[in-house]
Amino acid sequence: MSVNTMALLSTPAFTTIHQLFKPLQPTVSGETGAVRYIEQPPAPTLAPWIHCYWQLATNQPLNQPFVYRVVADGCIDLFFDLMVPDDSFVMGLATTYTEFPLAGRFNYAGVRFLPTAFPLLYRIDASELTNQVEAFRDVASTAARQLTSLIAGHTALETIKPLLDNHFTQQFATTNPDPDRRLMQALATILTAGGTLNVLRELDVAISHRQLSRLFQQYVGDTPKVFSRIVRFQQLLAARPSVQALHHDKVFYDLGYYDQAHFIKEFKTLYGQTPSNASNVDIKRS
Repeated sequence: MSVNTMALLSTPAFTTIHQLFKPLQPTVSGETGAVRYIEQPPAPTLAPWIHCYWQLATNQPLNQPFVYRVVADGCIDLFFDLMVPDDSFVMGLATTYTEFPLAGRFNYAGVRFLPTAFPLLYRIDASELTNQVEAFRDVASTAARQLTSLIAGHTALETIKPLLDNHFTQQFATTNPDPDRRLMQALATILTAGGTLNVLRELDVAISHRQLSRLFQQYVGDTPKVFSRIVRFQQLLAARPSVQALHHDKVFYDLGYYDQAHFIKEFKTLYGQTPSNASNVDIKRS
């Protein structure tokens, strides 16, 4: 890795984002009957860019379809079908939950990029991928071929991880991305506040709100307001509130929701279930 890239990775903005933002995907955790889901962290030098590598796979053929629900997490994912290595996909920033019906046998591995990392690495406009799943070859054809060749024949995350670590270390060193410092400051401010600040009134980064919105759409995938909403939702998941806390202690007020109806509607949009159902099943074991 180049000296410039190492210096960039150690800047306060990147360090803060990595330390403040721990996106969760709580709807599948560990062994769930015939399906398993695991996450592994990347090499430490990649942590400011990549949150984790993950694998979702069957332990045995399924008797009925499995619906994999992905909640909004503020990230962009690159994932591969390890049973058909030529098939790799990019899932852009999701502003709602997304469901993938899967049947038979499957074995997917993925890379969860932290905000700004994927667009900076591949020099694409993140807004073009928002709420979309696209073939990776249509986004970055050369990189798609390289990764297809790299992971061909591998079926376990444990063997893929060091290959991906080496690949992305080289890629970030070669690309040497230089993000806009005002954008990174705004991201750090939103994350520090847990997504609860009023973007128009409280986000002051020496740039107009219109310019900042363009930067967010290009490098994150949507506006600061939408990203803040996702961060606030992720803060709630990280807190793992009980049903009692949600209904009686009204913890949603602490996160800036103005009433229970607003909270439930937004939660269901981002999660795919009501808070009560999610708390009983998913959040507490995430």
